[in-house]
Amino acid sequence: MNGTDQGTSQFTAAIDQGTTSTRFFIFDERGEPVAKHQEEFAQIYPHAGWIEHDPYVLIQSVRNCIEVATAKFLAEGYQPKDIRAIGITNQRETSVIWDVRNGKALHNAIVWADSRTAHIVRQLKLKDGADKVLEMTGLPLSTYPSAVKVKWILEHCKAAREVYDEGYLAFGTVDSWLLYNLVIGESGEKLHVTDVTNASRTMLLHIDTLDYDPFLKSFFGLEKLLLPKLASSSNSIAYGTMESGPLKGLRVTGCLGDQSAALVGQKAFDQGMAKNTYGTGCFMLYNTGNKPVISKNGLLTTVAFQLENSKPVYALEGSIAVAGSAVKFLRDNLGIIKEAREVGDLAVRVPDSGGVVFVTAFAGLFAPYWIDDAQGTIFGMTNYTTKEHICRATVEATCFQTKAIIIAMEKDSGIKIKNLAVDGGMSNSDECMQMQSDIIGIDVDRPAMRETTALGAAIAAGFGARIWSSFSDLGGVNARNHKRFTTKTTKAQQTSQFRRWERAVAMSKGWLTSEDIDQEYD
Repeated sequence: MNGTDQGTSQFTAAIDQGTTSTRFFIFDERGEPVAKHQEEFAQIYPHAGWIEHDPYVLIQSVRNCIEVATAKFLAEGYQPKDIRAIGITNQRETSVIWDVRNGKALHNAIVWADSRTAHIVRQLKLKDGADKVLEMTGLPLSTYPSAVKVKWILEHCKAAREVYDEGYLAFGTVDSWLLYNLVIGESGEKLHVTDVTNASRTMLLHIDTLDYDPFLKSFFGLEKLLLPKLASSSNSIAYGTMESGPLKGLRVTGCLGDQSAALVGQKAFDQGMAKNTYGTGCFMLYNTGNKPVISKNGLLTTVAFQLENSKPVYALEGSIAVAGSAVKFLRDNLGIIKEAREVGDLAVRVPDSGGVVFVTAFAGLFAPYWIDDAQGTIFGMTNYTTKEHICRATVEATCFQTKAIIIAMEKDSGIKIKNLAVDGGMSNSDECMQMQSDIIGIDVDRPAMRETTALGAAIAAGFGARIWSSFSDLGGVNARNHKRFTTKTTKAQQTSQFRRWERAVAMSKGWLTSEDIDQEYD
């Protein structure tokens, strides 16, 4: 680890609070997890297209994971003091609001993939100044960012509106909510803080100045909202220390949104490097260096990471709303499979999808399409169609959207991507990753240790705790047993398949009318 205490093991830890589960990891100097624990929690679906989390369940799940994983660590003969620092990574855009006078949450967290704000977005697009938002934030107006979720809460939750009008309503993405409840500052005070990667997903941060912008707050009608203090992704003091539990007093020195954390965990520190994370959704980030590139092809501009006392690094991002959740849909809603891991096995039992194309637009389509009025649609079904064809079409849906994002990234950057680093649930399947390579026509690189999101938070924490001082110190971290998948299809096959996918996307547009959206989400 190139640490300060030579001859002794140095460990870093990471809270990984995701969309469907919370996890806690303790990593050794090679980036290998020596202890971990995961806890799933309930998803709340009040209406079609709505997704919520209980804010207090998120806090308790983190506490539970820390307690169980730390007990495993101690059982191996280690001590809490062997852990030098802790980082946090989290589902982004998911929004929590609370009263700062008592810390009470006033509404369930509205999850990033929630689409209830579709009618608000339509109204905002017609508002004066709407044309400035993309250039200022790097984000297109959509149901995705936090600002529209908070605006919806204020329009529909009387208690929140009253606290807002009184000037006491605090907002945070999940990292801020957890830090507010789990850590304390130097004087024992509550901390209301976030890092620049999470803040860049709110639509309230100016992508150039990396500060909250008065115009943006006014545009969304959130002038009185109490926003978290901004800090770099690795920071020696901003995030405080754990207030209680088995790791009481341990410094939190890293904080990153989950996709930025995965980029760091893949060690994609150089301009031009890209990674794709297959989770509930699928997120591809492309490092563009120290200057933001505003996409002209439907991608997002985001802060990739910022080390303490260093310039920020930016990325282009392609966000797919539905990836692993489509596999869960096959399992839980349709009963086609019993275990998620079966999908790859079934998909390769057939040479192709038999003409079936599954546009998995359960919450509209995200990058690079940004179609709010599409819904999930399966095309090409005949009497010949089997569950194997549907499983293959489900996997291909993520692969095709990844290809669309790669095409957009190459147009924006002018540089051809030659290699794609992958991690996350679907990347565990050799069959799925071979299909990905075959569809995009470039090599796919998968590390042996694929918990790169948590590892990225631990790396950020390591920089904040001065365990590392430069990227070169990380040469031995997560370096073993990478597997490469090389395409087995021809350019003609790739082009033909993708044209069919694009045709299906075009046909899925406009399923929801403006009247449908107003009735369903109001």
